[in-house]
Amino acid sequence: MKRAAFFVLALALSGCAQTQSVAEKGEVISCASVPSDSSVTSGTLVECVDGSKGLALESLRGPMIVNVWGSWCASCLDEIPDFVSFYAKAKGKVALVGVAVEEASPENSKRFIVNNGITWPNYYDRDSKSRGYFGMGVPVTWFISSDGKVQHKKIGIIKSEDELITLTEKYLGVKI
Repeated sequence: MKRAAFFVLALALSGCAQTQSVAEKGEVISCASVPSDSSVTSGTLVECVDGSKGLALESLRGPMIVNVWGSWCASCLDEIPDFVSFYAKAKGKVALVGVAVEEASPENSKRFIVNNGITWPNYYDRDSKSRGYFGMGVPVTWFISSDGKVQHKKIGIIKSEDELITLTEKYLGVKI
């Protein structure tokens, strides 16, 4: 009897663990909808992960959050669930854009996006040109106003969805 109860308990626990570890599938999204100033054509050029036309980072217009990440970065992976949850609430109020840096290939970025539930546009910095724009190290999260000015730069991991909501309200004036 004890053996049967142990088996049932082990089966139940393993089922729960498996359900919790499976992230919802993400999707590589076109960058066509990213708010930008089309008159800005030079600067720090990045490609869209989906292969569509890229842009100069200096052309981005908000209210927008730009999350700079790498698929190889453990801290970046840690903060993604907070961004996924935040975006479900913030979509339509504030743009969210990712920039993958120091990747071996765009395919690594695509896998990271799909495997981690990311459903917002992402750019790919093939030649590490964005270092001069964003600085070194990831993760970094920028809060950009409608005129393209960087209102705040959060260096390091976003620790919670509440932190992301608070920073968005404080620096972009957008209530989530």
